[in-house]
Amino acid sequence: MRYKLTFLVGLAVGYVLGTRAGRERYEQLRKSARQLSENPAVRNAAETAAQTGRQMAGRAYHVVSDTVGDRMPEAVAERVRSLRDRGQGAEDDWGTSNT
Repeated sequence: MRYKLTFLVGLAVGYVLGTRAGRERYEQLRKSARQLSENPAVRNAAETAAQTGRQMAGRAYHVVSDTVGDRMPEAVAERVRSLRDRGQGAEDDWGTSNT
């Protein structure tokens, strides 16, 4: 109950402060967020993280398939294969290649 009350108080404080800030502050925060997402350094970091994740998924697939073998559910094997294949020469959500 204590955590619910803390959450509700935080929600109420956030709402009050948000409504006092108004539409101008919202637009300012939105513009800042857009500029941050368009920053080449942020895009490169996101792409690097995504590529590393795909590589780790491929390695995990090989380790698990060698260990588990035929006992791995086909749905899991197919999902990992699709993640691994997606990272090879495909374009990401940013419109850049994964090379």
